Amino acid sequence: MYLAHFGLRELPFGLTPDTAYAFATRAHQEALNTLLIASTHGEGFIKITGEVGTGKTLLCRRFLASQGDDCVTCYLPNPLLTPATLLLALADELELKLSPQASEYELLKSLNEELLALAAEGRRVIVCVDEAQALPLKSLETLRLLSNLETEKRKLLQVVLLGQPELDARLALSSMRQLRQRIAFHYRLTGMDRQELRHYLHHRLHVAGRSGVELFSAGAIAALQRATGGTPRLVNILAHKALMAVYGSGVDTVEAAHVRAAARDTDGALPCSPFGLGWWHALNWSAR
Repeated sequence: MYLAHFGLRELPFGLTPDTAYAFATRAHQEALNTLLIASTHGEGFIKITGEVGTGKTLLCRRFLASQGDDCVTCYLPNPLLTPATLLLALADELELKLSPQASEYELLKSLNEELLALAAEGRRVIVCVDEAQALPLKSLETLRLLSNLETEKRKLLQVVLLGQPELDARLALSSMRQLRQRIAFHYRLTGMDRQELRHYLHHRLHVAGRSGVELFSAGAIAALQRATGGTPRLVNILAHKALMAVYGSGVDTVEAAHVRAAARDTDGALPCSPFGLGWWHALNWSAR
């Protein structure tokens, strides 16, 4: 691979969310601030939406990592859960030992007792549901009913829904109007602009061990922004392919041609050149 060629310790543009590579774009910082402020109020639902690849999972991990010992967090990464399975998953996150055959009444009773016990200790409970646009409507309603659990002073748990824009369409249904009214805070993630993208590339390369001159030319950054709309996951895919092409051609700088060729070979990338060459043909473009 190209690590030694570019002076890197590890691959800088991996697709697995890694908080070591977290980069605070304007949108991500504003979304994190929204989560932090909203979570201190302890009321209602919080909704974060964004297109595929805008970094919702990484944002969620940053948010959960920021919570102190006074907060118990529950993370549900797989939303394809029936109401009963959802309650079991929450019980598991709260380390309750319950039978899979327990009725929904028994599950709710046990959860309510545990939430009351945590509240008596002065601890908050936050449930984060990733990919929430895939949560069945009946399970969304179960979450709403769970949010009804409260003491005289405050709710016993707070729910954060993170999902693609399709989540908004589901919540717009008439049957979801009660839950929709519970959403006290929301934020929509957007892509990076060109200046943010430049800093993003530099940051990830630096964390991966790169030092010295800029690796991506100004033209390459402009092409990368056009081809990805600033979406981090697409940026990572195209940047990785472009680095492979640069390494294979024996040069040291990523140019716009490398990015355009990578974009032509990547589903989801926006067209940025009329030519139909595969990305590996960038090896022959580096001298042009």
